[in-house]
Amino acid sequence: MYSLIAVFAPLIGSILAGVARPWLGRQLSIAASIVFMVVSAAAAIAAYRVGVMPPLAIAHWIQVGQLTPGWTLRQDQLSLVMVVMVSVISLLIHIYSVGYMAHDKTPQRFMSYISLFTFAMLMLVTANNLVQLFFGWEGVGLVSYLLINYWYDRPSANAAAIKAFIVNRVGDLAFAVGIALTYFIFGTVNLDGIFAAAASHAGQDFMLFGAPLPVLEIISFLLFLGAMGKSAQLFFHTWLPDAMEGPTPISALIHAATMVAAGVFMVVRMSPLINQAPVAMGFIVFIGASTAFFAATIGCVQNDIKRIIAYSTCSQLGYMFLAAGLGAYPAAMFHLINHAMFKALLFLAAGSVIHAVAGEQDVRLMGGLGSRLPVTCAMMLIGSLALMAIPPFSGYYSKDAILDAALAAHTPIAHYGWVCGVLAAGLTAFYTSRLFFLVFTGRSRMPRHVEENVHESPAVMLLPLIVLAVGAFGSGMALAPDFIGGRSLVFWGNSIQVAAHSPMYHLGGIPGWASSAPLAMALLGLLVAVLFYLVIPALPGRLAQACAPVYRFLLNKWYFDELYDALLVRPTLRLARFAWRFGDEQVIDGVPNGLAALTADASAQTVKLQNGSIALYAFVMLIGLLVFVSLFIWVR
Repeated sequence: MYSLIAVFAPLIGSILAGVARPWLGRQLSIAASIVFMVVSAAAAIAAYRVGVMPPLAIAHWIQVGQLTPGWTLRQDQLSLVMVVMVSVISLLIHIYSVGYMAHDKTPQRFMSYISLFTFAMLMLVTANNLVQLFFGWEGVGLVSYLLINYWYDRPSANAAAIKAFIVNRVGDLAFAVGIALTYFIFGTVNLDGIFAAAASHAGQDFMLFGAPLPVLEIISFLLFLGAMGKSAQLFFHTWLPDAMEGPTPISALIHAATMVAAGVFMVVRMSPLINQAPVAMGFIVFIGASTAFFAATIGCVQNDIKRIIAYSTCSQLGYMFLAAGLGAYPAAMFHLINHAMFKALLFLAAGSVIHAVAGEQDVRLMGGLGSRLPVTCAMMLIGSLALMAIPPFSGYYSKDAILDAALAAHTPIAHYGWVCGVLAAGLTAFYTSRLFFLVFTGRSRMPRHVEENVHESPAVMLLPLIVLAVGAFGSGMALAPDFIGGRSLVFWGNSIQVAAHSPMYHLGGIPGWASSAPLAMALLGLLVAVLFYLVIPALPGRLAQACAPVYRFLLNKWYFDELYDALLVRPTLRLARFAWRFGDEQVIDGVPNGLAALTADASAQTVKLQNGSIALYAFVMLIGLLVFVSLFIWVR
């Protein structure tokens, strides 16, 4: 019952804040959304304390032949952990939004959207079958479009929302085909039925493009392509930085606790099936490791404070998929929870900075804010140290566990993952330190009128930061024994299937130098940032000029947007323009007087036959009878 309350309370809050706002008014609408998020978070914690329960059936949903997925809430350990994380962080973002959106024209609409977003994510993580999971999956995609485009009068927000929607639809198409193929093979979309039969289908082939291929490999690839879109992995990553066009609390919600975590959660949820697909697991390792390194290189040269943190999200999600591809699912979940805390903290702290400097987001136009925003500075420092994986902050425990698992796997692709992960650790420390130094240290680079009005954020915005800072500092130490330690197998139970060959069983056998390498790289990245931005501030500009091609390559994000524009966007627009000018104007409207005009003329002439004259009707019937008799005689 607690799970039911936790899931549906945000939906009630969304309806009250959105639909009922004309009657409730501004303040009551906002209060309603927050009250129901408090109820959701409290119920989630209560459900977690009660522990694992059987699935909770709510209602019948779809019945088409043998396909009868019910509306059922799964209450295993994986779902309970996610419900607590999503509801608590969403509550903190709701509270923060009261201050951040105080001067917005329609904060009730904003609150309604984020409550609805939370409901969709909670439906996703408690789904007991793939169709219900897909409902939550598409729900977060739809509401993310509304949130990114919240300021719909901005063309950049319109473009970013459309981009996010289209890119996610590509991945979602693969995901939907994967669900359909799963039903075709297993005869069910219920998770327990799929997991129970996964091993028996391990050797089964499926004809694809005329070639027999292992069916579980195909399904796993399709499901992971969906995860790549939702979690913004390499090749599907281009939407995530542009999503920064939405208000900052949305960035925290999308990038920390909800939408981008959905792909990682889904892969971990499907672990019994994916364990039977070693080729797909290798592909997941490759994409995750490549994304971790790729996104980190771009983050080093970005100047928008939110985009820097956005690329760090891409990179950290790469670490999670690296762990999942290795079969180290508990480590992936451990990093997901830790990342949710410190990434939400970083985004909300960035929002506090933006709020203080009149909406400015370019870190080159800040500086010296540490003394003016002491609480925000301290919170940003804690979040930065957690992201950099400096002990004893939370990121250290989960990121190092992932890299230890990569080395313990003893396969070439796993070693590739370790190398990329270690290099990304150094780059992460560099761009995170760069952001902190440019914003909070040195002299002010702000216009005088902005500098004169710099002020610390109100308490309603700072309180969530403090709560998240506690999590960013202590969650690694507190959760490690249960999530990846000696109690992990008992803790996760049957909610995650860790295969017998998983490197999770060999984390303690890593050489000392290898375990220390990620921290050493992080410290090196920190020292380079100190040299560049504190000791010799002119050095970055000189280096950018000396390595101009490389700098432009990174600044332009490896030219992925330009490449996609040339290969996909422009040809599609040309095809659409051709279909419009030739198909619509010349064929439909132009042959000979236009098919549309001919259809209208034919309709007008046909109408004249229906004039109420019985004689005319009898004549037409006679003609028809003569035609029918003539055809009958001719055929005989």
